[in-house]
Amino acid sequence: MPKTKVVLDTNVLISGILFGGNPRQILELVIQGKIDAYISPAILTEFREVLIRPKFGLSQEKCFSIAKEIEDIFCIVFPHITVDLIKDDPDDNIILECALAADVQFIVTGDSHLLSLRLFEKIKIISPAMFVDKFSNS
Repeated sequence: MPKTKVVLDTNVLISGILFGGNPRQILELVIQGKIDAYISPAILTEFREVLIRPKFGLSQEKCFSIAKEIEDIFCIVFPHITVDLIKDDPDDNIILECALAADVQFIVTGDSHLLSLRLFEKIKIISPAMFVDKFSNS
């Protein structure tokens, strides 16, 4: 049976790395090779920009190291289709573009703009808690 393919929103990545909980469980599934996670250069850039924020208290070296690990364990895709679906927060469209390019089954996010869509081009958009529950029951 093919592996589940996902795109994790930046907020899920940050939460998984810094705070634990369901986002951390999802990252563990990626690290263990139980699911395939995809990321685009645009999401990587956003991830780096968020991670370096002073409120997280991480050094530049630590941020670089974490970003490198994400690059090493995630599959990088280069979207060729531009999406302009989310008007209230256009930055969220990079998540949709990556999901399309990678042909994933799930977008995992805590972002209300994305979650309100629920479905995008046959891709289910769910919270980390819903994903962990669905994955552990499959």
